Amino acid sequence: MAASAARALLDHYRATARRLPWRSPPGAPPPDPYHVWLSEIMLQQTTVAAVAPRFLRFVARWPTVGALAAAEEADVMSEWAGLGYYARARNLHACARMVAARGGFPEEEAGLRELPGVGRYTAAAIAAIAFGRDSTPVDTNVERVVARLFALEDRGAIRGAAEAMAPPGEAGDLAQAMMDLGSATCRPRRPGCPLCPLGRHCAARALGQPERFPPKRERPTKPHRHGLALLHRRGGSIFLVRRPPAGLLGGMPGPE
Repeated sequence: MAASAARALLDHYRATARRLPWRSPPGAPPPDPYHVWLSEIMLQQTTVAAVAPRFLRFVARWPTVGALAAAEEADVMSEWAGLGYYARARNLHACARMVAARGGFPEEEAGLRELPGVGRYTAAAIAAIAFGRDSTPVDTNVERVVARLFALEDRGAIRGAAEAMAPPGEAGDLAQAMMDLGSATCRPRRPGCPLCPLGRHCAARALGQPERFPPKRERPTKPHRHGLALLHRRGGSIFLVRRPPAGLLGGMPGPE
């Protein structure tokens, strides 16, 4: 079933793939690794609709990873304003400098994971999409599609099932196909099962319980934090200090 489901999804992707500024169309040469990396960092905790115009503005200002590496960190932070999670911007700049110093991005997942701000998912996405490696990026959309396709009760089994699906040399297209499917059709609530190209393969649909999968995660208890800020005024000015790079709101200016 895995092979036929993968083929059905890849065929659907080639006919319906979203056109995004950091993507190459199905069948075209792989996109610029710089674009893949930048988009993946921007998309963390941020929607595609919000990222697309900011991505275009960012690459217009810094068209290569070398140009970004040569930028002032303050300029990068300013350009990032509004995307949130400013630690991503600092890691982005540090990563650009490391990549520029070594002459390019590593092509393998293990090497990519050594870069600042690049975790398991991002490394696999860059390796698969930009370099054609047989790596398997598993984000929330991929996780949901695979869990429903195989009616997996155990979250620990999802990655292995996703890895087993990808035909050699097509891991990047399959991952992007799942991302599109999870975003538009295999939604967390009220999935569009009648429109799904995997409908006849899907075990969760056969059970009549697609929303049951994947099983919900246990939410950790959120800590309560208390703080104190002192505001220092002199004349018409307010004195600010920059927070340490690590920790809550690291690197951000605030009152003394």
